Amino acid sequence: MTDPHRTEPEGFEPFERATPARSSRNDPTQQPGWERATLERLAFASLREQQAARRWKTFVRLSWLAFFIFLVWFVVSRGSPTTAKTTAHTAVVEIKGEIANGADASAEFVVAAMKTAFEDEGAKGIVLLINSPGGSPVQAGIINDEIRRLRAKYNKPVYAVVEETCASAAYYIAAATDKVFVDKASIVGSIGVLMDGFGFTGLMEKVGVERRLLTAGENKGFLDPFSPMSDSQRAHAQQMLDQIHAQFIDVVKKGRGDRLKTGTPGLFSGLFWSGQQAVDLGLADQLGNVDFVAREVIKAEDVIDYTRRENVAEKLAKKFGAALGDASVRAMRSAPALR
Repeated sequence: MTDPHRTEPEGFEPFERATPARSSRNDPTQQPGWERATLERLAFASLREQQAARRWKTFVRLSWLAFFIFLVWFVVSRGSPTTAKTTAHTAVVEIKGEIANGADASAEFVVAAMKTAFEDEGAKGIVLLINSPGGSPVQAGIINDEIRRLRAKYNKPVYAVVEETCASAAYYIAAATDKVFVDKASIVGSIGVLMDGFGFTGLMEKVGVERRLLTAGENKGFLDPFSPMSDSQRAHAQQMLDQIHAQFIDVVKKGRGDRLKTGTPGLFSGLFWSGQQAVDLGLADQLGNVDFVAREVIKAEDVIDYTRRENVAEKLAKKFGAALGDASVRAMRSAPALR
């Protein structure tokens, strides 16, 4: 039965009657202790996140540790060639590229390889396979001295075999061997010393640039390319170069002896010659390659490479060690000092 005084259309129910009452069982905020339950869930979620982060950090550290252990094992496990010491063979040590500290042709690597070869009972002779334009006279001098010492200690012959180039510091090394074998088109010689650089003082004056260099000691910056070089500084540098050049000449004369045609004009001027010319001048002994020397001279045809090279693992280990050391220094600097 309808009320004649109501204005709603037929079939329409008021909002308060049409909307059902919200049940407290479906609304968590209406239940007792909901705030505590929510905080507990948040706390447990944060704890799980921290645990996951710690596990990941532990995993990363263990991975780095395993990687470092692998590098150490790989480097240490690198030994001499897998050849029985009683098997007769020719030992080869390559000297390729620039002769410099940190390079493959550094004194550290070359000397280590030569020691291993000399100590091997099966090595009947050592061949230094050279293809180098030169480099540091210090590194070459160290190798030269070690060739003489090891040859006298183990009484084994040492030969130099030149491929494309044996110039400057490379020939400094070859001069210490018993014989030098070359190809007829090899480049040999360049017995000289140089110190190079650039000077920009005139250009700076033209463009109006002033060089502000502060030094303690009037000659401290005499090799600075943006500062002029005085006559006394130039004379000092030339005197030093002449002394090193004299040392180089003495080493060559001592190593080559009577075979060297010392009367040849320009022999010690820094000029270089072909392999055939080097033989004629006494800078080399004869034409020949590694196989020829092993077969005809040393009489041991089996050729074993003793060359010591820095591999990828060693480079990564050095970088890892450098990064670790840098991190340690930064940590020490950031640590509070004791007062």
